[in-house]
Parts: sequence; C-alpha cells; structure tokens
Amino acid sequence: MYLPRNLIAHLYQNLQKRNHAAAPPVLLLVALEPDALCACRILTALLKRDYIPHKIQPIAGYGDLYRAAEDLIQPMRTTEGGNGGVVVCLGVGGMVDLEEIFGMDVDEQGNGGTGDVEVWVMDARRPWNLSNVFGTPASEDPVTGELVRRRAGVDKGRLLQTYQSSKGGIIVFDDGDIEEELEAERQAYCALEEMPEVGDDLGSDEEDEDEDEEGEPPVSGQQPKKRKSWSDGEDSDKEMSDGERPAQRRRSNSGGSIPSSPERRPPRRGLMMLGGSSDFSRSDSRSRSASPAVAAPKDKSVKSMRKQLMALRNKYTNVLDKYYQLGASYSEPVSSLVYSLASELGREDNDLLWNAIVGVSSLELYGRTGSGVGLNPLSTAGGSAGWNGDRGEHIRSVLRDEVRRLNPVFDARENARDASMGDASGVIPTSARSATDKSIRLSPEPRFLLLRHWSLYESMLHSPYLSARLHIWSDIGRRRLDKLLAKMGVSLTQCKQNYTHMDMELKRGLRERLLKFAPVYGLDGLVPPAPRGGDSKDGWGFVRCWGWKACLSAIDAGVILGAILEVGDAKSLSASSLDSSNFATPQDHSEQAPTTADNDAQEHITARFWTAYDALNSIDLLVEHISTAQYLHKAILRTGTALIEKKQIRHLRSFRMAVVKEGPDVQLFTHPGALTKLALWIAEAIVELNGTKGKNRGSELVMAGLDEVKGRYVVVGLGGGGATVSAKERIAKRDARLKAREAKKASKAAEKKAKREARLLRLEAAGLDEDEVEDDSEEEEESEEESEDEEEEKERGSGRNRFGNAFQEVVKETGARVRMDSFEACVIEIKKDDLSPFLQRLSMEAVVG
Repeated sequence: MYLPRNLIAHLYQNLQKRNHAAAPPVLLLVALEPDALCACRILTALLKRDYIPHKIQPIAGYGDLYRAAEDLIQPMRTTEGGNGGVVVCLGVGGMVDLEEIFGMDVDEQGNGGTGDVEVWVMDARRPWNLSNVFGTPASEDPVTGELVRRRAGVDKGRLLQTYQSSKGGIIVFDDGDIEEELEAERQAYCALEEMPEVGDDLGSDEEDEDEDEEGEPPVSGQQPKKRKSWSDGEDSDKEMSDGERPAQRRRSNSGGSIPSSPERRPPRRGLMMLGGSSDFSRSDSRSRSASPAVAAPKDKSVKSMRKQLMALRNKYTNVLDKYYQLGASYSEPVSSLVYSLASELGREDNDLLWNAIVGVSSLELYGRTGSGVGLNPLSTAGGSAGWNGDRGEHIRSVLRDEVRRLNPVFDARENARDASMGDASGVIPTSARSATDKSIRLSPEPRFLLLRHWSLYESMLHSPYLSARLHIWSDIGRRRLDKLLAKMGVSLTQCKQNYTHMDMELKRGLRERLLKFAPVYGLDGLVPPAPRGGDSKDGWGFVRCWGWKACLSAIDAGVILGAILEVGDAKSLSASSLDSSNFATPQDHSEQAPTTADNDAQEHITARFWTAYDALNSIDLLVEHISTAQYLHKAILRTGTALIEKKQIRHLRSFRMAVVKEGPDVQLFTHPGALTKLALWIAEAIVELNGTKGKNRGSELVMAGLDEVKGRYVVVGLGGGGATVSAKERIAKRDARLKAREAKKASKAAEKKAKREARLLRLEAAGLDEDEVEDDSEEEEESEEESEDEEEEKERGSGRNRFGNAFQEVVKETGARVRMDSFEACVIEIKKDDLSPFLQRLSMEAVVG
C-alpha cells in the first residue's frame, strides 16, 4: 500500500490519536548513511514533542534487517503475544518484499499475517518493490470467513482519507513519483493479483493434457533463484555466512531458504503469488465467476478463454518486468520527505530545517542521482546547481525559501552589517553575526572541501572538482594550482595558513578573483555567480553558525558525518595508519573467531551510528571529527594518485576497472561508502583525461577494495549519473505522444472506414461474407502501440545504473561466491579468487541503461 504525498501527515496524526501511556514504542530502523540519519533526527524530534515512545535500531544491511525482523519485529506481532505497533524504515528495505522478510505474509493454511504491526517505508532508492507499494495484506472476510486482499480505505493499493491504521501492513510514503509515474504498473499489479489461477475455475478434465503445454507460467513469473552464500564454497569463511542465520532460513514458496540479500521479487498474484495463499486466490475467483465482466461468453470455449487469460497475464507481467529492469535511480531524499511531514504538521524550525538541508546535501557526496550512483554533469551555475537535474534544483529551491522564511533579518543594523561584510553580494561567510547567532544563511559556496577548517591550498587540493580538472595527481597539475593562486594574487604563505586567519581583504575578494581567473583553467562554475534578477540565488549553498564556536556549510557537515560512519573515531587515527579495531577484522581463523568478529563489528557499527547521531545535535562533537573527514579525503587523494600514476586503471569492454590492494589505506576502502567516494574521484579524473564516448558515457567504473584478512573484495559499480529528465517533463511528453496517437488513430479510423466500405462492395460482388476474410489491421495497430511503448520505456530508463541487474545475472551464470548485503544494488562482496572471472563475464553485460 502507498500513502499519497497530499496525505503525508495522515498516518502520523492517526498515531497521535492512538498514543497512550501503555502504547508500544515506535521502532525506527535507520540505514547507516547521513540522509537517513538526518531523517531520523527530524522524526525523533516530532515523536518527542508528542510524547510518543520510540527506540532506534541502526541497520547496516540485509543481514541486520533479518536480525531485526526476528529479534525486534516478530515479538511485536499480536500472533506472537505482542501488542502490535509501528515500525518506521528510513532508507531501509524499499527494494525488497518486506512482508516476507518481516514474516507478515500468510501461508497456505492461513497462518501468519501482519499481527497489527504497521510498517512505514521511506526510501529514496528505486525501483520500488511493487509488493510493498501496491500489495494489500490478506485479511479474513467477516461474511464468508475466507482470506481476501481487500481493506477499507484502500483503492488498488492507494490509501484514502478514510483509511484507519489498525490492522497493520506495509505502507510506502509516496514522494509523488508513484502517483505520477507508476499508474501502468499499478494497473498491471492489481490485475495480476485479482487474476484467477489458470486451471482452477477455467480448467476441466478434458483440458488436463493442455495444462502442461499452456498453463506454464512465464519465465519472469517463476520464483527467483537463490544467490549463493559464502557457505556454498568449500573454502568459504564462516564469518561471511550471514545467509545461514535462523531468521533467514524461513520457508519460501520454493521450499528453500531465503537468501542473505533478497532479490526483488514479483508481486503476489495468481500463479506467481509470493508468500500468499492459493486458497484465498481460488475463493476470489469463485466469487467473481458470477460477475458478468468475468464470466465467459457462451460462444467461447474454455481453451480460448485460457489463451486470453495467459495473454493478459504475460502482458501485465512484462509491464512489471520492464519496470524492474530499468536500473537503479534515486528519488527525493528521505530527510526532505520527513521534513515535509514536519512542515505539514506545522512543526518546522531551524534545527529540523538544518537536518533536512544536510541530508539532501549529503547525497551529492555519494553520487546518488536520478539515474543511480554515478557522476553527474554539474552546470556552470556553480555550487550544487545541476545536481540531480531539475528535481534536485526544485528541492534546493524549496529549502532556500524555507531558509528565508525561518531566518528573516528585521534589524536595520544587521542589514547594514551584511552589506558592509559583503554577505548580500556574495562573500563567503566565516563567522556568526553575534555570540548567540544560530541562524541559517545562504552562501555562494565554492566547490572546495572543508574550506573554513583547512587552509585554502589544502581545501583546493582535496576538492574532487579541482583535482580532476587541474590533473592534481601530477606535478604539472600541482604547478597549475600554484599558478592559479598566483594569478589571483594569493601568496603561498597566505593560502597555506588556516582560511579563517587569512587576510580579510583577500577573503572578501576571493570570490570575485575566482570568477575572473577560474574560466582560464576550465573551471567554469567553480563559484556561483552574483544573484541575477532580484533575490534568486541559484546554485548557492547553506551555512549555519553556532555563535563564535563554529561556522559550517551543509556540505561540510555531510562530509564529517559520512567520515564518522565510514572511518570511526577520530581519536584512533594517526598520521600513517588506522586503528584496526575500527573495522573489527579477526586475526585468526578459529571457529570462534567469526562469531566474535561479527559481534565486534556490530558493536563498532552501532558506536559509529550513535556518534554521528549525537554529532548532529552537538557542534562540539561535530567539530571534533573534522580531522576524521580530513584524514579520509587525504587518503582518497593519496590512493587515487597512486592508481593513476601506476596506470592501474584497466579498460574493459563495458567499463573501466581499478583495484585497491596495496598501500597504507587499503583497510579504509573496505567500507562501501569510502570506496564509493574514491570511485567518484577516479571516475571524474578518467572523464577529464579521456573524455566521454557519447551521451552520459565514459564514467562507468568498477572499483574493488581488498580485505586481505577476510579474503574478499568489496566491489562498487559506478555508472549512469546523468541529469535525467524530470517526471513532469516525461509526463508532458507522454501526454503529447498519447494525443498524437489518438489523432493518428482518428485519421486511420476514417481511412479504414472508407476502405471497409469499398471492401464490402468487392466482397458482396464476389459472394463472400466479411467474417470469412481475415483482417490484420488491428494487429498492425497493436504492434505500432507496442513499439511506441517500448520507445517510451527506453527513454524512461536511459542512462541509469544497471550494475545491480548485471551483478545478479553474472552471479547466476558464473556461480561466484558473493554476498549482496548492502542496500545499494551496485555494491557487493566477492571472494578473492572469484573476482577475475566475475569481472571478465561482467564486462559483457550492459551496465548502463
């Protein structure tokens, strides 16, 4: 089921009404990423204000999700002796069937069910698992006592204003895309769910011999094959056997165990129902058999009806399959969606707004765009302009309006000070207006890194944008940087001291000097231009000060939070190495070592999460971890430079490949987040060195990081990332296409009518009836419509990251020992010995749509 955007506060208001002293606490499952972390901060602030008890559980991957299902969610169910309740998934589980994972499905005997547990899903990753979006939980019909998939206040998976939260189920929060873009998938899913079993009501004894031939479900409707876990290989390590936990050995329809990292599954329906009951499916078909709309005409045989039913089923199945094959993409950030909920409730303030801004800004750091994880061509407007296309700019525009609304300047003296300090005209702010100032301001942020907390030289040196365009990995690139600074009139003495200690006149004129000299070095858009036409500040970033303590931009805050989650505690860092306890890798291979290592790793993951969670509300803690972020980005520059200088980036057929397997920072890049940042740095350098081959091509990259102790590689696939067409533009194009199709149909109908009349005259003269001669004009029209639909689907999925689909295909073909535990479809873990054959076969797959 899904909650439309215009009803975003409906479920929360119902929760408020049901809240009482003995109510079970709300369980928050939060992904370990800055966006979900910021969304958690916003939501917990709302829950605290309404005195709603809650508890938070960090979730690192599918293994943690299964453990949470067994240890936390199943005991909540009324069927297990619990009291029901609400589970909120923030950045967790949108791409898998949560009803099956949480054990809320109904078996053939009618056992199981939601147990009054209601799951709210807020996730920016796409594609959705359509069972979560359009599936309705099975419930007992009060009249017949049979299991049916109907519920009051739900229309084909869409929640209405009359819906009352009481019986539980999976509810997806729509950011607008479901209503606007998935109408065809909604119709197909609901039609398949209502479709009777072939051979139950429509079959007969005379047709038994035809069932084997015609009743076979299509390939796309079969149960997906299980992925191989680490335990499938003779030399697999026990510490990697997450797929063998009791929570994951739950029965599946095929009689096997649920894999450690589930694949996207087709919806529950008819012959292809997952986790559903064939009993209530048959009861539905019996109840519908008397309906004139479904009953077979007397002049048609059972065999012809079965053929029609199979054709319809194949047609609708193809619609869903095409959706799943589009590839990965990202929609509205979770933090932005939760802030919209706060705004709808009238609870917005500067703290919640800042958390939303940091969450939205963080997605840019990880390359999460409207077409998956990959590079995004930034516009020349500077700052974050162009990131995530029109949709990203619309979200930032709304946030800029919120900043102006919640941070007005009424004092004339403050206006005069802003004008004298240059804030109004575009000088980069580095200090608060007063000791108590905690306001959020708009700032023309340059594409530098941690500018206020580093020297100007170091900030420019570690900027991924500058590194690629100046070729900073070479001596020539370093000299280019020195020359740029010299032309700007900034001495090396000045630019190598802390930015806040630089000469005031240099800081005030820095932006204008960058605007003047940056284009000479191909750095268009390094800094946003001055406001054009009123107060429009396109491309400007966000800055917040905490009195005289600190001043941070939203990007800087996202960089620091990410570093905490990926590296760990700043106190454990040294100039040359990382504390191995941050990664909790076992030092021996005894039987007890893997279990101990898993527990230690979980403890460290949880500790990092709470450190980052506390840092969002503590400026002192956030500033303390600036050194962590600096260490991470120094390691990225060091490792990336080494890979390019040693020419260790290979060019395969479909993508380029780089492997980190030596050097002082190897262990650091066993974390998927840190590895993704390194991959983005490398990909940008590759594009700058070699250019692109066609639109949105040339940046496809597979990056692998070696964990020698565990004998595995962490692999991330980078691709797509182009600024995609917005949903509204696609809808406008689709409407125009439909109008053109209707006009074409009308003209063809008139032409057909004239031809038919002439044809009837000829047949009459020949003494033949019209029915005796076949007319293939309808088939021609259908084929034309199908070709147009295929063209539309191709345009819809153009440029998307398809590494997730490609990984699954190659694993099935090669039998490689992998673990797909990450919520990112383009991130996997693979045994060391299997990497080479895996990549060779992967190079033959299409990795970008």
